[in-house]
Amino acid sequence: MHLSDQTVKILATFFYIGRWPVGPGTAASLAGAFLAVILQGHWFLYVLLFLAVTFAGFQTSGRMEELEGKKDPRCVVIDEVSGILIAFFALPLSWATFWCAFFLFRAFDMFKIYPVGRFEELGGAKGIMMDDVVAGIYTFAIMQIAVRLAGLA
Repeated sequence: MHLSDQTVKILATFFYIGRWPVGPGTAASLAGAFLAVILQGHWFLYVLLFLAVTFAGFQTSGRMEELEGKKDPRCVVIDEVSGILIAFFALPLSWATFWCAFFLFRAFDMFKIYPVGRFEELGGAKGIMMDDVVAGIYTFAIMQIAVRLAGLA
């Protein structure tokens, strides 16, 4: 599948959120979290969106590296959206669970808590996408345990 450079830029930056001057990864994570809230209870659409975002991320992020001329460019944020959609999946939402999952995901993503950082070493689209997918899986697992221990699920 060949996408135009413009389409790659739109998707990889998640509709140009990645071009925000301050905290584009955090902004994209917030956008993804709000999409998760909007789709809560609509599991088919939620999974469909996750699959579409993740597929688009694998198709565009490596190419965006080439267009930008640098490894894992800061403007590529579709990976954050994919990861946070995993983190929020089937999460009983309240303000507390929303912000806890959001900040936990950002911590795993930003600080590359082992072995999240190891996935970046894959390089290209795999390296860009997989560290956020794994951060999302970690967050999902921790949040699911926490809500069950708290009796929220």
